Amino acid sequence: MFRGTFTALVTPFRDGAIDLSAFQQLIEAQIAAGITGIVAIGTTGESPTLSHDEREELIRIAVSTANKRCLVLAGTGSNATQHAMADTKMAEKLGVDGALLVAPYYNKPSQEGLYRHFKAIAETTSLPIMLYNIPGRCGVDIVPETVVRLAKACRNIVSIKEASGSVERVSDLRRRLPESFTILSGDDSLTLPFMAVGAAGVVSVASNLFPSQVCALIRACESGNLKAAEKLHRKLLPLFKDLFIEPNPVPVKTALGWRGAMSGEVRLPLCEMSETNRARLRKTLEEFEREK
Repeated sequence: MFRGTFTALVTPFRDGAIDLSAFQQLIEAQIAAGITGIVAIGTTGESPTLSHDEREELIRIAVSTANKRCLVLAGTGSNATQHAMADTKMAEKLGVDGALLVAPYYNKPSQEGLYRHFKAIAETTSLPIMLYNIPGRCGVDIVPETVVRLAKACRNIVSIKEASGSVERVSDLRRRLPESFTILSGDDSLTLPFMAVGAAGVVSVASNLFPSQVCALIRACESGNLKAAEKLHRKLLPLFKDLFIEPNPVPVKTALGWRGAMSGEVRLPLCEMSETNRARLRKTLEEFEREK
């Protein structure tokens, strides 16, 4: 079900509060560019800093603004299974098309614990679920054996956002999972190699800024036009890299702020970029714009 280009939306803030108008405008820009879907309140949306009421409001606005013109996923993962269950139920009531469930962070469960965590959540919802494996942030890896177990046990666990950074991991998952179970890249810079070995798209940070170009890259991969895909990848790669020179989503929100799309404000414990990195990012963006 989940394939193509999904944007991990930033959450715009202004003077400490959510800027709902900027959030809606961001979604409209994504839809106009032909995005497959959007992900609200994920890591890029600074979900750990959002209150329950704010999360609910953002999901509601995402669903109503999209109005069935693209898929809407909600990041409802938590390191507390009961919290993840409650947020997933809430998102389902608000009308999302799926839930993105990150691996439990900080408490570092065993693989059996991971299996039981995701299975318990899946059993409380009818939503299609996309697992999110990002060991670098969570301190725990959802290994292929656990993904295969979950795919067999839970018919609504249908996809994984894979951000382990390993092409070999994607190859292994693709070999062992049913074709209906999709793998999406969780790293913009690895989308092309991941799709070359069986991934079906990307959950992208860069598409907040350049959705049409990321969509074009995915379409080129899907159609088998590897020369076009490689050309787009090479052009986008400096941008992909520099959007992570400081913790995500600080660089991408900084760039959106320069564009005038929103304030660029982030919430503590995140903070503004260093002057050195701001200059580097601005130069990369200017070079990219000249080449467009």
